[in-house]
Amino acid sequence: LAAASAVLLATGCYEEPVPASKTVPAGARVYLQDKGLKDLAAHAAALKPGLVDYVNLDRNALEAFPPELAKLTGLKWLRLNVNRLSALPDLKALVNLRRIYLKNNRFTSVPETLKDLPALTDIDLSGNPLVGIPEWLPKKPGLKNLSFSRTGIKRLPEDVSAWKSLHSLQLGDLALGAEEMKRTREALPDVAIVF
Repeated sequence: LAAASAVLLATGCYEEPVPASKTVPAGARVYLQDKGLKDLAAHAAALKPGLVDYVNLDRNALEAFPPELAKLTGLKWLRLNVNRLSALPDLKALVNLRRIYLKNNRFTSVPETLKDLPALTDIDLSGNPLVGIPEWLPKKPGLKNLSFSRTGIKRLPEDVSAWKSLHSLQLGDLALGAEEMKRTREALPDVAIVF
Protein backbone atom coordinates (compact mmCIF):
# COMPACT_ATOMS: atom_id res chain seq x y z
CA LEU A 1 0.00 0.00 0.00
CA ALA A 2 2.84 2.38 0.82
CA ALA A 3 4.44 1.64 -2.56
CA ALA A 4 1.16 2.40 -4.38
CA SER A 5 0.85 5.71 -2.52
CA ALA A 6 4.42 6.61 -3.45
CA VAL A 7 3.65 5.87 -7.15
CA LEU A 8 0.51 8.03 -7.06
CA LEU A 9 2.39 10.86 -5.41
CA ALA A 10 5.23 10.60 -7.92
CA THR A 11 2.82 10.75 -10.89
CA GLY A 12 1.30 13.97 -9.60
CA CYS A 13 -2.09 12.57 -8.70
CA TYR A 14 -2.21 14.64 -5.51
CA GLU A 15 -0.77 17.86 -6.91
CA GLU A 16 -2.91 20.96 -6.68
CA PRO A 17 -3.86 22.64 -9.96
CA VAL A 18 -2.13 25.93 -10.70
CA PRO A 19 -4.33 28.80 -9.40
CA ALA A 20 -5.79 30.90 -12.23
CA SER A 21 -4.14 34.03 -10.82
CA LYS A 22 -0.71 32.46 -11.38
CA THR A 23 -1.42 31.76 -15.06
CA VAL A 24 -1.93 35.47 -15.89
CA PRO A 25 1.14 36.87 -17.66
CA ALA A 26 2.97 39.72 -15.92
CA GLY A 27 1.63 43.04 -17.18
CA ALA A 28 -1.74 41.67 -18.35
CA ARG A 29 -3.63 43.34 -15.48
CA VAL A 30 -3.19 47.07 -14.89
CA TYR A 31 -4.42 48.58 -11.61
CA LEU A 32 -4.42 52.38 -11.60
CA GLN A 33 -7.44 53.14 -9.45
CA ASP A 34 -7.46 55.91 -6.84
CA LYS A 35 -4.40 57.72 -8.25
CA GLY A 36 -5.97 61.11 -9.09
CA LEU A 37 -5.00 60.62 -12.75
CA LYS A 38 -6.06 63.13 -15.40
CA ASP A 39 -4.37 61.18 -18.21
CA LEU A 40 -2.23 58.08 -18.73
CA ALA A 41 0.91 59.70 -20.20
CA ALA A 42 3.08 58.58 -17.26
CA HIS A 43 1.75 55.01 -17.50
CA ALA A 44 1.76 54.49 -21.28
CA ALA A 45 4.73 52.06 -21.12
CA ALA A 46 2.71 49.68 -18.92
CA LEU A 47 -0.11 49.49 -21.47
CA LYS A 48 1.09 46.90 -23.97
CA PRO A 49 -1.36 46.26 -26.85
CA GLY A 50 -2.13 42.56 -27.23
CA LEU A 51 -1.00 41.76 -23.66
CA VAL A 52 -3.19 43.87 -21.36
CA ASP A 53 -6.60 42.26 -20.78
CA TYR A 54 -7.81 44.21 -17.71
CA VAL A 55 -7.51 47.88 -16.75
CA ASN A 56 -8.91 49.44 -13.59
CA LEU A 57 -9.02 53.25 -13.63
CA ASP A 58 -11.80 53.67 -11.07
CA ARG A 59 -11.97 56.84 -8.95
CA ASN A 60 -9.57 59.07 -10.86
CA ALA A 61 -9.99 62.53 -12.44
CA LEU A 62 -10.26 61.56 -16.12
CA GLU A 63 -12.27 64.06 -18.18
CA ALA A 64 -11.33 62.54 -21.55
CA PHE A 65 -10.97 58.90 -22.54
CA PRO A 66 -7.22 58.12 -22.55
CA PRO A 67 -6.18 57.45 -26.19
CA GLU A 68 -3.72 54.78 -24.99
CA LEU A 69 -6.68 52.56 -24.04
CA ALA A 70 -8.13 52.55 -27.56
CA LYS A 71 -5.03 50.65 -28.76
CA LEU A 72 -5.31 47.73 -26.32
CA THR A 73 -6.54 45.09 -28.75
CA GLY A 74 -6.39 42.32 -26.11
CA LEU A 75 -8.46 44.27 -23.56
CA LYS A 76 -11.40 42.30 -22.15
CA TRP A 77 -12.45 44.31 -19.09
CA LEU A 78 -12.28 48.08 -18.64
CA ARG A 79 -13.24 49.88 -15.43
CA LEU A 80 -13.66 53.66 -15.59
CA ASN A 81 -16.11 54.13 -12.71
CA VAL A 82 -16.20 57.44 -10.81
CA ASN A 83 -14.40 59.73 -13.23
CA ARG A 84 -15.58 62.78 -15.20
CA LEU A 85 -16.11 61.22 -18.63
CA SER A 86 -18.97 62.36 -20.88
CA ALA A 87 -18.00 60.76 -24.21
CA LEU A 88 -16.06 57.87 -25.72
CA PRO A 89 -13.97 57.96 -28.91
CA ASP A 90 -14.01 55.34 -31.68
CA LEU A 91 -13.24 52.03 -29.96
CA LYS A 92 -13.45 49.66 -32.95
CA ALA A 93 -9.97 48.27 -32.23
CA LEU A 94 -11.19 46.83 -28.92
CA VAL A 95 -12.61 43.71 -30.58
CA ASN A 96 -12.12 41.57 -27.44
CA LEU A 97 -13.71 43.97 -24.94
CA ARG A 98 -16.40 42.15 -22.98
CA ARG A 99 -17.07 44.40 -19.99
CA ILE A 100 -17.08 48.17 -19.74
CA TYR A 101 -17.97 49.81 -16.42
CA LEU A 102 -18.67 53.54 -16.66
CA LYS A 103 -20.80 54.23 -13.60
CA ASN A 104 -20.82 57.63 -11.88
CA ASN A 105 -19.45 59.68 -14.76
CA ARG A 106 -21.14 62.42 -16.85
CA PHE A 107 -22.69 60.52 -19.77
CA THR A 108 -26.03 61.95 -20.93
CA SER A 109 -26.46 59.25 -23.59
CA VAL A 110 -25.27 55.69 -24.19
CA PRO A 111 -22.05 56.06 -26.21
CA GLU A 112 -22.76 54.98 -29.79
CA THR A 113 -19.27 53.51 -30.19
CA LEU A 114 -20.37 50.63 -27.93
CA LYS A 115 -22.45 49.29 -30.81
CA ASP A 116 -19.23 48.50 -32.73
CA LEU A 117 -17.76 46.22 -30.05
CA PRO A 118 -18.53 42.62 -31.13
CA ALA A 119 -17.56 40.81 -27.89
CA LEU A 120 -19.33 43.21 -25.47
CA THR A 121 -21.52 41.45 -22.89
CA ASP A 122 -21.65 43.84 -19.89
CA ILE A 123 -22.30 47.59 -19.75
CA ASP A 124 -22.67 49.57 -16.52
CA LEU A 125 -23.77 53.18 -16.95
CA SER A 126 -25.50 53.55 -13.59
CA GLY A 127 -25.19 56.85 -11.76
CA ASN A 128 -24.87 58.89 -14.99
CA PRO A 129 -27.29 61.66 -16.05
CA LEU A 130 -28.64 59.50 -18.92
CA VAL A 131 -32.00 60.53 -20.32
CA GLY A 132 -32.70 57.54 -22.55
CA ILE A 133 -31.59 54.24 -24.02
CA PRO A 134 -31.10 54.19 -27.80
CA GLU A 135 -33.24 51.90 -29.95
CA TRP A 136 -30.11 50.15 -31.27
CA LEU A 137 -29.06 48.82 -27.87
CA PRO A 138 -31.67 46.02 -27.53
CA LYS A 139 -30.75 44.88 -31.05
CA LYS A 140 -27.05 44.54 -30.18
CA PRO A 141 -26.34 40.80 -29.97
CA GLY A 142 -24.54 39.15 -27.06
CA LEU A 143 -25.44 41.56 -24.25
CA LYS A 144 -25.88 39.76 -20.92
CA ASN A 145 -25.76 42.30 -18.09
CA LEU A 146 -26.84 45.93 -18.24
CA SER A 147 -27.09 48.51 -15.49
CA PHE A 148 -28.85 51.87 -15.80
CA SER A 149 -29.68 52.37 -12.10
CA ARG A 150 -29.78 55.90 -10.67
CA THR A 151 -30.05 57.61 -14.06
CA GLY A 152 -32.67 59.92 -15.57
CA ILE A 153 -34.23 57.23 -17.78
CA LYS A 154 -38.04 57.26 -17.75
CA ARG A 155 -38.78 54.90 -20.62
CA LEU A 156 -37.08 51.93 -22.23
CA PRO A 157 -36.78 51.34 -25.99
CA GLU A 158 -39.91 50.23 -27.88
CA ASP A 159 -38.65 46.72 -28.65
CA VAL A 160 -37.36 45.66 -25.25
CA SER A 161 -38.05 42.01 -26.15
CA ALA A 162 -35.14 42.18 -28.64
CA TRP A 163 -32.78 41.70 -25.66
CA LYS A 164 -32.74 37.94 -26.33
CA SER A 165 -29.43 37.12 -24.63
CA LEU A 166 -29.89 39.34 -21.56
CA HIS A 167 -29.43 37.75 -18.10
CA SER A 168 -29.81 40.82 -15.86
CA LEU A 169 -31.13 44.36 -16.21
CA GLN A 170 -30.54 46.83 -13.38
CA LEU A 171 -33.09 49.67 -13.38
CA GLY A 172 -33.06 50.67 -9.70
CA ASP A 173 -34.06 54.16 -8.61
CA LEU A 174 -35.52 55.18 -12.00
CA ALA A 175 -38.67 57.20 -12.54
CA LEU A 176 -40.36 54.38 -14.49
CA GLY A 177 -44.12 54.23 -14.17
CA ALA A 178 -46.03 51.07 -13.23
CA GLU A 179 -47.08 50.48 -16.86
CA GLU A 180 -43.50 50.76 -18.09
CA MET A 181 -42.33 48.28 -15.44
CA LYS A 182 -45.13 45.88 -16.37
CA ARG A 183 -44.32 46.17 -20.09
CA THR A 184 -40.66 45.44 -19.38
CA ARG A 185 -41.37 42.40 -17.19
CA GLU A 186 -43.77 40.95 -19.78
CA ALA A 187 -41.26 41.51 -22.60
CA LEU A 188 -38.37 39.93 -20.66
CA PRO A 189 -39.85 37.09 -18.55
CA ASP A 190 -36.54 35.21 -18.25
CA VAL A 191 -34.37 38.20 -17.33
CA ALA A 192 -33.50 39.15 -13.74
CA ILE A 193 -34.79 42.73 -13.58
CA VAL A 194 -34.23 45.01 -10.59
CA PHE A 195 -36.43 48.11 -10.40
